[in-house]
Amino acid sequence: MINEPTIERPEGSPPPNPADRPVAAEGRRPPRGAPRPDRPKRRDVNGWVILDKGVGMTSTHAVAVVKRAFNAKKAGHAGTLDPLASGILPIALGEATKTVPFVMDGRKAYVFTVTWGIETDTDDAEGRPVATSEARPTREAVVAALPTFVGAIEQVPPRYSAIKIAGERAYDLARDGEEVVLVARPVQIDHLAVVEHSPERTVIEAACGKGTYVRALARDLGRLLGCYGHVSALRRTRVGPFTEADACQVAALEEAGPDGNAGSLHPVETALDAVPSVPVSRDMALRLMRGQPVILRGRDAPVEGKAFATCGGILVAVGDVERGELVPHRVFHLGGTANRSD
Repeated sequence: MINEPTIERPEGSPPPNPADRPVAAEGRRPPRGAPRPDRPKRRDVNGWVILDKGVGMTSTHAVAVVKRAFNAKKAGHAGTLDPLASGILPIALGEATKTVPFVMDGRKAYVFTVTWGIETDTDDAEGRPVATSEARPTREAVVAALPTFVGAIEQVPPRYSAIKIAGERAYDLARDGEEVVLVARPVQIDHLAVVEHSPERTVIEAACGKGTYVRALARDLGRLLGCYGHVSALRRTRVGPFTEADACQVAALEEAGPDGNAGSLHPVETALDAVPSVPVSRDMALRLMRGQPVILRGRDAPVEGKAFATCGGILVAVGDVERGELVPHRVFHLGGTANRSD
């Protein structure tokens, strides 16, 4: 082993400046002991990014990509979208994370493909077949069966789902080979219609409420028609107030960078489009910011239910109106929030 020569430093001279150390060539690991390049400082970014997630990407990865693209301090998503699915994934940045429940409770819309003749243990194309049939439904048979699943219905979730059983996720238990028994839950399906049909598969559009599993719908439709079926393609086209028209692509976000992505950011209050708003004075806003209720006046003030307050056009708080008072449950600090475009 060859020892590198030691360079003696005269007594009293200043220590060497780390910045004077040699820098590794681009794309190569810096030499041991060299200073690491500083990471960009995370920024306070507040608003919603509506991502058009591609097939193969997990929702967690999508959040990380958007967070990095905006160099944001905080991010989260409003409703998981399976890796095999594409479409609308609303991602909240900063103060918008406080409005995630309002988006998750909103109506959702999908376009999905049911492949007939095979039911799988996951109710999608990734699972192993558990039942098969040579029968194939006609378009007329599918159309006639759809009303059975419209309205308030009871639905048994897929075995491979995130529902917890005694503290464990159902999909974890299923992967471990344990028997998973899930009870039916009430869900609301507002609309089902056939878009395309062939003997082997049918494309269906759906509008539904929170907690509805499209995979379970395909499974139950196949059983009713006596031919079995599973979801082979799924795209989400709407979540709450957000549609495909609001969506942006990962590539565009990464290309624009943190300073060029402002146009893809929707205001925090967009998530509250279905909630009444009330303007408040500065003094009332300060009370709300301290978590204190304020008395609402004026004939247009909501009497009961959810409402959010603004001061000078800026979102201050969201809460419940009780006996003429707005009781705040969430308060916002939006000095750097996105501006609503006209």
